[in-house]
Amino acid sequence: MTISSLLLTGFAAALICFAVLWTLLRTGWAFDIALDIPNHRSLHVKPVPRVGGWGVLPAALAIIAIEAPLMRWFAVGALVLGALSQIDDRRGLSAKTRFAAHLIVAGAAVALSANGIDWWLAVAAVIALVWLINLYNFMDGSNGLAGGMAVFGFATYAVAAMAVEPQLSIASVAIAGAAFGFLLLNFHPARIFLGDVGSIPLGFLAGALGFWGWRHGAWPVWFPALAFAPFIADATVTLLRRLARGEKVWEAHRQHYYQRLVQLGATHVRVALFYYGLMLCGSTLALVALHTPPIAQWLAVACWYLVMAGVGMGIDQRWRAFERSRAGTAA
Repeated sequence: MTISSLLLTGFAAALICFAVLWTLLRTGWAFDIALDIPNHRSLHVKPVPRVGGWGVLPAALAIIAIEAPLMRWFAVGALVLGALSQIDDRRGLSAKTRFAAHLIVAGAAVALSANGIDWWLAVAAVIALVWLINLYNFMDGSNGLAGGMAVFGFATYAVAAMAVEPQLSIASVAIAGAAFGFLLLNFHPARIFLGDVGSIPLGFLAGALGFWGWRHGAWPVWFPALAFAPFIADATVTLLRRLARGEKVWEAHRQHYYQRLVQLGATHVRVALFYYGLMLCGSTLALVALHTPPIAQWLAVACWYLVMAGVGMGIDQRWRAFERSRAGTAA
């Protein structure tokens, strides 16, 4: 496995994804498949097709099926979740039905990768995977954000696995490349959104490939948490806060940190670039930490999440000042 072959695989995935999505836009089919109509919780003002997954999944999963047979069952799981999400978009499914499907697919993925771990650890892995499936969906609300996280996160997987698990590396770079093809049409001003068909499978693949990589020696258990740290930190803190307030966590809202940055006046481009900076720093730290002693690895994880906490506290402080100012103006 060479860097040039990985880059070629990523380029092919990006080209396929872009071609599919461009065709959907040019023919107008994208507007018939799924359209995101803005409401009071949205950060956009015009209807935008949310069919990014229709390009990302075929591009990434086709390459995985051909070039990474060890990862085929994860591709099947992503396809099942994508199909379920499309049914949900068209006809609507209850939260219980969606959660049950996520639980079944996550359980199957962990069973395929468990490799002799204790039952309680397997249960914890299933819970974590279900959370990753949903947090990616929660974070898909600003132009360029979810696509960028997929590019950085899965590219980090690809680099880390290149020498030890080539098929894992191929699968990861295929996903990163497909996400880049989507990002070309999603960066502000976005012509297309990712949608549940894309975000739900991407969250699943982030967790499933991360777990498989850990169980097969590609990286330590902390590595996926560092590679996808900005999404994990933002979504987890927001969820816990909403749970503490007794809110319905599955309902749409505008309380994520990236959403508050937009409401505070930052453009979608600035928010995306800010998160890209966090993603790049976290990915670089993760790759460097792989070559340090275990205690230094865990110290790196702790320090980076402390940085995430500091960023969140800074946004919270600005938000409270904004609310006080708004309340004073209203009075």
